[in-house]
Amino acid sequence: AAGCETKFSLDGLGEKSYQKCLDFQAQGASIAWTLFPRNRTLDIVFSGYMISPSGWIGWGINPVAPGTMVGTRALIAFRGPSGSTIVLPYYLDNAVKNQQVALVPNQTDTDVGVLKSSVFLSSSSSSARIFATLKLGSNHTSLNHVWNRGMYVQGYSPRIHGTRVEDLKCTKTVEMVSGSVRTKQDNTISTRQKLRVIHGILNSISWGFLLFLGVITARYLGQFESLNPAWFYIHVVLQMTGYSMGVAGWAIGLRLGKLSQGISHDFHRNLGIVMFTLGSLQTFALLFRPKKTHKLRKYWKSYHHFVGYACVIISVVNVFEGINIMGLPPSSNVKLVYSLAISSLIGLCVVLEVNSWIIFFRSRNEEEDGKMRIEPAYRLRNL
Repeated sequence: AAGCETKFSLDGLGEKSYQKCLDFQAQGASIAWTLFPRNRTLDIVFSGYMISPSGWIGWGINPVAPGTMVGTRALIAFRGPSGSTIVLPYYLDNAVKNQQVALVPNQTDTDVGVLKSSVFLSSSSSSARIFATLKLGSNHTSLNHVWNRGMYVQGYSPRIHGTRVEDLKCTKTVEMVSGSVRTKQDNTISTRQKLRVIHGILNSISWGFLLFLGVITARYLGQFESLNPAWFYIHVVLQMTGYSMGVAGWAIGLRLGKLSQGISHDFHRNLGIVMFTLGSLQTFALLFRPKKTHKLRKYWKSYHHFVGYACVIISVVNVFEGINIMGLPPSSNVKLVYSLAISSLIGLCVVLEVNSWIIFFRSRNEEEDGKMRIEPAYRLRNL
């Protein structure tokens, strides 16, 4: 294939040849390999270019999901603290992707095991090669390749890679027997990305905004007699619209889970389950709402308020968690826009809350003044 080689110098120890090669067409990277079907081993070399003498370059296999770095078992090469060239195994999970923890060496068991590995970093150029021998699982010849590079390493911890378009497309699924690239992967990735966007938009608007706005409507507009019963219908429309959109977003989230086997976002998922449960309880609670004169009305009202407030708080937290999971580039304004929207609602709550207390104290003072006027008149009539 154009742009790749099958023969490599072993730094003064002769040459090594491979049967097939493939140009990855991103970051100047390529692979060459020889597959031994009888013992299910794969001799492979990854070739690429460093972007900094103090940086790193890595390549790995994701045995569970195509088109994503999460779940990848990688070999990352760099110059260690002593200046020597090293290659170490790493496991890329959600916490690493979201930069919650540092990437540290970690050998994880998988269907694709690394039997041995070595690295060559050119001292006169930026070229780099990672040699490896892999043990494949049964009928495991279609491999999801992931590769990338970064500017620097802290100790033995490679730091984040670039976020340009080219840097975010460093994945390919290759059928190692034929050397062909699976085009179905592109469709799967495209579908998953579209669903993630739709999932995020629906849930941000529904659970993360409309339900909050519905709570504000019920708490503050109900104080005005002139808006009765209009405020109630506005509240119901907002809540039902938000819940309906939220159910659709929640269902898409379930579909995303099936399309991303091996990738789990436990905190986000658990919050989503709680959020959906509370939202459903709120919706069905309307069917059992006692009349205003019923003795259980005050208990139902307390329950309705508590569940509603809890649902809103959990929903907002989960929207922010979802934004973090998406791993948007620093230039994205999604989190800023949502933060401004929520801040506006919180600011509106503060203003309306202050206004409600002013109305409360004013009404109480008027009632007390009325009693004071009535009491002397009553005494005069009884003299």
